[in-house]
Amino acid sequence: MPEHDLPPDAVDHAIAQWAQERPTLDVSALEVFGRLHRTYLRYQSSMSTLFAQYDLNTASFDVLAALRRSGPPFRMTSTELARTMLVTTGGVTLRVDRLEKSGLVERQRDADDRRVVYVCLTTTGLRLIDDAATAHFQNELVLLDGLTDTDQRQLARLLRALESSIHDAENRLDEPDSA
Repeated sequence: MPEHDLPPDAVDHAIAQWAQERPTLDVSALEVFGRLHRTYLRYQSSMSTLFAQYDLNTASFDVLAALRRSGPPFRMTSTELARTMLVTTGGVTLRVDRLEKSGLVERQRDADDRRVVYVCLTTTGLRLIDDAATAHFQNELVLLDGLTDTDQRQLARLLRALESSIHDAENRLDEPDSA
């Protein structure tokens, strides 16, 4: 659907309200971040509903998916998982504990260096993540049905650029003042 044919949304209404109440306040970023946030909430709800069918949540799916993507023998250290998922190793430990109790992963010590502990998919975990991933990616395709292939590629490129812009801004904010 061409952009000019879309009806006003909640973000348009919020922008109009800000314009009425604070006409000099630049809220133009709300067009991107407001819609991004609302889109994420809808996406998150869709994922949560789907993952619940597999007795998973987003966090557990992330761990299982990272292990599955790593290829045989489907194992990674907590540090490797943390890097992949952008969480702390403590956050990984909590997720792995839950998955281990469910029989989906197990911890194994490295044969050559007993200090190294791997998180490994069990056979049950491998079957579950394969089924859940198939359903998840089919669901994502349905969610993108309203966009053309060109729109999807352009959106993916723009979101990559936005993430890079945010990362660069965070780095600038973290830099000590040069004064």
